Amino acid sequence: MYNIVTLVVLLTILFGTSLNACTSLLVSKGASRDGSVMITYTCDGRFHPHLRYTAAATHAPGDSLEISHFSGKVRGKIPQVSQTYAVVGLMNEVQLAIGETTFGGREELRDPNGLLHYWNLMQLALQRAKTARQAIKVMTDLVRDYGYGSTGESFSIADTEEAWILEMIGKGENNTGAVWVAQRVPDGMISCHANQARIEEFPPDDPQNCLYSKDIISFAVEKGYYDPDTGTPFRFCDVYSPATPETRRFSDTRVWSLFRRAAPLKEFDDKIHRGLSQESYPLFIQPDKKLGLRDVFELMRDHYEGTPYDMRTGIPSGPFGTPNRCRPLVWQVDSVKYAWERPISTFHTGFSFVSQSRDWLPNAIGGVYWYGVDDTYSTCYAPLYCGIDKLPPSYTTGSMKRFSRDSAWWVFNFVANVANIRYNDMIEDIKAVQEDIESHLIGLQPAVEKTAAHLAKENPDLLKRYLTDFSVSHAEQVVSHWRELAGVLITKYNDGYVDDGSAEVQRGYSEDWLQQLVRQKPDRYRLHQSD
Repeated sequence: MYNIVTLVVLLTILFGTSLNACTSLLVSKGASRDGSVMITYTCDGRFHPHLRYTAAATHAPGDSLEISHFSGKVRGKIPQVSQTYAVVGLMNEVQLAIGETTFGGREELRDPNGLLHYWNLMQLALQRAKTARQAIKVMTDLVRDYGYGSTGESFSIADTEEAWILEMIGKGENNTGAVWVAQRVPDGMISCHANQARIEEFPPDDPQNCLYSKDIISFAVEKGYYDPDTGTPFRFCDVYSPATPETRRFSDTRVWSLFRRAAPLKEFDDKIHRGLSQESYPLFIQPDKKLGLRDVFELMRDHYEGTPYDMRTGIPSGPFGTPNRCRPLVWQVDSVKYAWERPISTFHTGFSFVSQSRDWLPNAIGGVYWYGVDDTYSTCYAPLYCGIDKLPPSYTTGSMKRFSRDSAWWVFNFVANVANIRYNDMIEDIKAVQEDIESHLIGLQPAVEKTAAHLAKENPDLLKRYLTDFSVSHAEQVVSHWRELAGVLITKYNDGYVDDGSAEVQRGYSEDWLQQLVRQKPDRYRLHQSD
């Protein structure tokens, strides 16, 4: 078990180095095919993630918890609670899961002296809360008492019954506390957020569905952000995180793509994310059909395929249709600014998860943390039941400084990078293995959970071992398959040839790409100048 101080330091390193670029989807109980509450989270940034486990613990009266900087320097202390829950990644033993995206908001509202950052709040809530509502109270009470050190943040919080969005921003330097608002995702609906505040108007007298800080409006009036005398409705996102052309382009486009795929019949307007309309996308929508677990996996795999913004097409995608774009996201030519699209799937992802919380099963079985590393498009999600007490070793080791086949992240990262050599062909091989393994693991769930439910009644002590053995062994099998896949790809597509198993074939560039090349410099590539 990692002690709490060490864990907080590790989380600071993990989350503190991530880019302001993550994507979260929330699926209410009534919007899922099997009645699960699900949330997703992509933690995007150039870092090597280590999956963490924190055991449940009891604490003596008067115990305190040190909050440390990533350097190890203690920044302050808060009182410890008597009992803390076990946590696997970002899901605890009672099926509570939390994700986030950073929206930044008004820069002057960050308090650099605030003790608690968003990653502290997530971990503390997971250790101290049983439900989403409790998690909201834990997080907001802590920042009220000890200060909030991060910029604006959107949290996804799910338990077995509900999914909530909590949006929070500080109150400025040396001003302890935060202003915040939380809304429950209506049953039968889904929501998402992607680095831009999403809550607009909210019901002030509906505590079953909306919670907020008492000074959420008065503070905005005091700061001059909002004038009620204008008659303009108070909208949290407009007041504390006004939209910009950049957030429209980079954030709203991801929201649009999740919604257009979950509810294509609704035909969401792309003018909004291009900044050609002052309207906004709704906070909640009803999907055209209820979403299964694999549907949710696929929603998190997106480069705007089949739209005018499809990243597999055009000159930037090269001769083999790669959707990946090197950073920086914004670039300049002749004093004019340009930008690449920012997709949901990006090769800059450290890790991602899809959580399932299910009220008809015991907690140890009902909560599943489907975990993947590197790019969501080419990763393979492995199920980790929230009742386990050990982790697959390959997901807990490794460093950005040194390649290692023992590290799950490096194995997946290697396959994803190799795929860029001939993306349009290699990705089909990767997707075939991905679908086969994920479908197999999903298909195993009923049998695994039937056995686990029997053990929960007849031999609870064996239940934890059974779920741990299943989770660890199958996660390691996934990594083993990816090691093999790396060898298959480099063999099949060696030196520009394609070995289909029977013969090596020369498969050149696409006709479309060759035509683009010739149009740019027709004389440069002409074989006979007289032609």
